Amino acid sequence: MSAKKVSRLALLVAFALILSYVESFLPVIPIPGAKLGLANIATLLCLYLYSPREALVLVVLRTSLSAFLFTGFSALMYALAGGLLSLAAMCLARRIFKDKLSIAGISILGAVFHHIGQMIVAVFVLQSLAILTILPYLLALSLVTGLFTSVVAKYILRYVQRFF
Repeated sequence: MSAKKVSRLALLVAFALILSYVESFLPVIPIPGAKLGLANIATLLCLYLYSPREALVLVVLRTSLSAFLFTGFSALMYALAGGLLSLAAMCLARRIFKDKLSIAGISILGAVFHHIGQMIVAVFVLQSLAILTILPYLLALSLVTGLFTSVVAKYILRYVQRFF
């Protein structure tokens, strides 16, 4: 990686951390494990500006640093599982559907798989399938949060694409 790419990737990680910090001040959604997922805006930007490899670096760095700075180790398992599964789904969808799936579709798919990843970890940690009763609510919320993050990412992409 060139120094230019590393510095821009570092800016995206910093942007994601700022968004995570801002999100910690927003009112809590009354569904366990539910958040707006503002840091996923940076993941979308990275995915559309660079390759899946750089997006993977971003997801691992932002989830690890966010857990260290804001939430703690226990949240890292959930965030990393959700982030990695989400990224895998978004990358696969971009590869399979190429230009047929909009950034909104990619973002919503990512939000859905993020919650699925978190639920997989929760089932193993809690050793109970009962936690899956909230999955339909999380998936419905994914439609809203995924759409919101895609709108913001699309707007930002319009202005920053020429610099990356």
